[in-house]
This record gives sequence, C-alpha cells and structure tokens, in this order.
Amino acid sequence: MSTSQGFQPFVPASETRPELTFRAVILGCVFGLLFGAVTVYVGLEAGLTVAASIPISVLSISILRVLGRASILENNIVQTTGNAGQSIAAGVIFTLPALIFLGFDLEYFRIFVLAMLGGWIGVLFMIPLRRQLIVEEHGNLAFPEGTACADVLVAGERGGSIASRVFLGLGLGALYTLFQNGSIFGVWPDQPDYQPDWGKQHILKGAAVRLDAVPEYLGVGYIIGARTAGIMFAGGVFSWLVLMPAIYFFGSHLPGALYPATKPVAQMSPGELWSSYVRPMGAGAVAASGLITLFRTIPTIIGALKAGLGNMRKSAETRASEERTDKDLSMTVVVGGSAALVALMWIFLTFHPVPGAQTGMLANLAASLLVVFFGFLFVTVSSRIVGLIGSSANPISGMTIATLMATAAVFLVKGWTAPAFGALAITVGGVVCIASSNAGDTSQDLKTGFLIGATPWK
Repeated sequence: MSTSQGFQPFVPASETRPELTFRAVILGCVFGLLFGAVTVYVGLEAGLTVAASIPISVLSISILRVLGRASILENNIVQTTGNAGQSIAAGVIFTLPALIFLGFDLEYFRIFVLAMLGGWIGVLFMIPLRRQLIVEEHGNLAFPEGTACADVLVAGERGGSIASRVFLGLGLGALYTLFQNGSIFGVWPDQPDYQPDWGKQHILKGAAVRLDAVPEYLGVGYIIGARTAGIMFAGGVFSWLVLMPAIYFFGSHLPGALYPATKPVAQMSPGELWSSYVRPMGAGAVAASGLITLFRTIPTIIGALKAGLGNMRKSAETRASEERTDKDLSMTVVVGGSAALVALMWIFLTFHPVPGAQTGMLANLAASLLVVFFGFLFVTVSSRIVGLIGSSANPISGMTIATLMATAAVFLVKGWTAPAFGALAITVGGVVCIASSNAGDTSQDLKTGFLIGATPWK
C-alpha cells in the first residue's frame, strides 16, 4: 500500500497555476551558471558539494516578486533548473580531470557533450523511478533538501521573509574570511595543523590533527546537519588518529617502501601516509557501500521497470483521466531515449575520440552500452541514498569507482589494455558520475514538486 495515501499537496491537483514559463526557465539557467561556477570552485577545493535548491528558491522568490507575483510552481521550476546546473558541474569536476592526469587533453567541447549526455541520463532514468521512490516511499525516504526546499517555497508563497537569512549568511561568511590568515587581518589560521611530537616513543607517530576552517566548509556542515557531519568527522578521526598511527607502528620497521608508497613508512609524513594508504582505503570503502546499496535497491529497480512497462500499456483515455499531479513522461520516452543515448555516445566516441586515444568501433559500442547500463543502476542507487541522507553526502565517488572497476574488468577480459582504453574507461565513469549526481538532485527536486503539487512531466 502506498504510504502517500491521504497526502494532499500545497497546490491541489484540481488547481492550475503558471508553472513552466519562459521567465522561469531563463532565470533558472542563469542561476545554474552562477551556482555551477561556485560548485566547480568549492568542489575542487573541498572535494564536497551541496545542493543549491534552497538558496536558488530564496532568490527566485525575491526576484520574481519584484517582476510580478509568481506562483509557487513557477519558483519550483526556477530552483529545479538552477539546481541541475550545479549537480552536473559536480559530476564533471570529480571525474573528467583524471584525463589530464593520464596525459590526455581535456577539451571544452568534450566536457560539454559528456556533461549533456550524463545530465540526460540522470533525468531520463528518474522517470520510472519517481513513483517508486518519491510517491510510494513517501514517509519512508526523507529527501531532506527536497523537503526543506518545499518548506521555503511554501513560506515564500505565504509571504514569509526568508531572503534576509541568505544575505545574513553571505555577510557572516565575508566577515569570517576577513579574519583568516592570508586575508586582511589574519587573526586565526585557516588551516591549523598539529602533529604530536613524542620523541622516540611510537605513540601516535604518524598522526596529525588538521582542520580546514574555511567558510565554505562551515556552510556545508551547517547544511548537511550534525548527524551527517558527525559521521564524516568520525571518519577523519579514525583515519588520522587511529589508522595512520597503526600503519606507522606496524610498518616503520620495514627497510624499503611498502606499495603503493615510494619511500619507507618511517620516512613518511602524515600527509604522505594519508595519500598513499588511507585515501585508497577510503575509496574502496565508498565503492563497497555503493555496491551494497545497489543490491539493496534491486527490488526498487524491478518495481520501477514493472510499473513503467505497465504504464506503456495504458490507453490514451486512461492517461488523459489522470490527475495533474500524476502526469509523468511515458516509459516510451525512457526506452527511446536510452537507444538514442547509446547511438549518440557511440557517434561521439567514434568521430571525436580523446586526442591520442583512438579506440575501435566495437570498444566504443561497448562503452556506450556500459554507460546506459551503469547509468540506470547508479541513478537508482543515488536516488535512494539521497532520500536517506541528502545530496550533500551522496557518495557518487564510490559509484564512479565501482563503474570504473567493472568497466576496467570488461576491458581486461577483452584484452583492451592500451592507454587509450584507460581514457575510454574514465569517459564511461565520468558520464555515469554526472548522471548519478544529477539524478540525486533531480530526486530532491521531484520531492519538492510532490510536496507542493507540481506537474511531474514539467
């Protein structure tokens, strides 16, 4: 039985308000560019991004109120469009720069096409999942950012003044930055670093206490909440104060380097211990969590496919009689779009390969099929995870690593081991990462729409 039975959205299904308007789409695109640029900077600096739906909602309410009163559904289109821009940017920066590290060029046109294809996958595969995860799981999956965004939109519709909070946060962040080291006043360090010195004792050798006390991190912690921030903090404590001293204690007696490091453990700094040993362990743990979540979501995947195929058999009269808040894009769009994506991906890889990394037509076709296959799997995983813990803590890196591992295994079986196939595997992982990131934020936006009474296909 659906847990959403008896639920009434803010805008009743029988009521029609302005929604998918020209000005809403244009304003959303502008916000997508602005917050996409912020995401690129913060993501490359901090390795973490946050959903932009809430600040975009606040700004949209303020701007459209000046231009002429807008409906809550129109503001929802603005935040949905703008949030998509930053989510795609997050998927790009976490994966595609790896091509540079492999010695290949990263062109603007390549970024554009792969981001576009990944974004399409993220939205396309959310069509059959919306009813399963957003509607049927209402009350079970919280979708924290989506629910908070709905509260903001409702408050704005009722006349609440909420824009001041955003500008207050902007002012506090600027004031804090002024007093950091490297700024005008430099009262406190932005990156304090303490390394215990115990002489010849081996207690806590290799440990360090470090902190990036910058405004963007403080803002991220405020948004994701104490519970998620506490879990991430616990991981840092375990890594730097337990795991790294243990590595030093058991490895310092070795005369040579212990793979993958290039120098003996006794000669390594805490930063070198972290980059050589702890970071790969963390990547493997995140990949494992992604696979575990994937297995747990298999019933959701099967249910979504069954429901989607059932909708394809509905008559035009049946679809026309559906309430406005139930009208979604057809499963035919998903099937046809998937076939089109495979074709477009193959065409792009074949006729515009990574410079110096040409691969055969068969390998390009296999990569295109893997993109769609893993895209659907990890879009499902991403959507369910963000429903539990939010988009800011969505472990898309683990899903990407799992994709890369599986893709590399397929290539290894086929004997495709030249450096060019490494670039092709990164391309597959990059598109899947973009799709997973976009799907997570799209899930939050669909939750917002469900709560306020938006039209799903719009």
